[in-house]
Amino acid sequence: MPTLRALECLIAVLDAGSITDAAAALHMSQPALSHQLAALEREIGAPVFERLPRGVRATAIGRAVEADARAALTAAARVVDGGRAVARGESGRLRLACAESLTASLLAPVLRNWLRRNPAVHVTLTEATSADDLVHHLESGTADLALGPRPTRWTGHSQLIGPEEIVAVLPTDHPLSHHDRLTFEDLHDHPLIHYHPDNGLATWLDTQAATHGVTLTPIMRTRQATTAAQLAASGLGIALVPTTALTPALPATLKHLHPTLTRDLICLTATPTDPLLRRFVSDIVNRGVPVNPSVRTRLT
Repeated sequence: MPTLRALECLIAVLDAGSITDAAAALHMSQPALSHQLAALEREIGAPVFERLPRGVRATAIGRAVEADARAALTAAARVVDGGRAVARGESGRLRLACAESLTASLLAPVLRNWLRRNPAVHVTLTEATSADDLVHHLESGTADLALGPRPTRWTGHSQLIGPEEIVAVLPTDHPLSHHDRLTFEDLHDHPLIHYHPDNGLATWLDTQAATHGVTLTPIMRTRQATTAAQLAASGLGIALVPTTALTPALPATLKHLHPTLTRDLICLTATPTDPLLRRFVSDIVNRGVPVNPSVRTRLT
């Protein structure tokens, strides 16, 4: 198969009409250019130029392959230009997977600014209900970057975004609403708005409670942390909710747990050397874990 350099030499000679002028235009020696042309002719099996006393003239074969040679060089230039655009973060594709409770609070603000700066970047998003589900998307090749809690299994590259606090959401008239902080022991005999087993928070919270010798008592289950907070606010029970899922106007009482309960949020990347992914991860990490100021005030 002919090299791009050989095709470049062919086009240069066709445009210049001589070996000497083509070599000068390509900053090559004449023997080096002639070597490229000879290699091309061996590949084709016939001469592409007729040597004249002064200059050269394309043969019928040389003229026949000219259009395809120019198209190949143009395509190669597009490959390089496209790669450079992706490396600068100006183009390319981002396949994201995100824990569904973090899409609005953690991902959306960064993604909005990113797409404003890089409108040619095509983004696809898959939401997941657990950290291990995020790993599945990376391992199956359906995502290049995953955002969420730390999974139970992942041997690839990861970068810490920051800790996310889990707090108790209670109806405003709940008997525990006057406590400064709540322990898992406080929750033992109270109905809990818990999470569906598909949501990784369910197993994680059960494990955390078990370390304190407590078994949580679900009165109902939901897949969404935001919904759990709203159900608790409506008076159905207590919910343990990540602060990133709390809305400022939630009509409920918010309490820290004692000891403070947090989980790490991280970026998982299948190809950490990818320039486009590195830029996006940097933006996520620099922003950190968001907590609405009004929510923070209600917790202090």
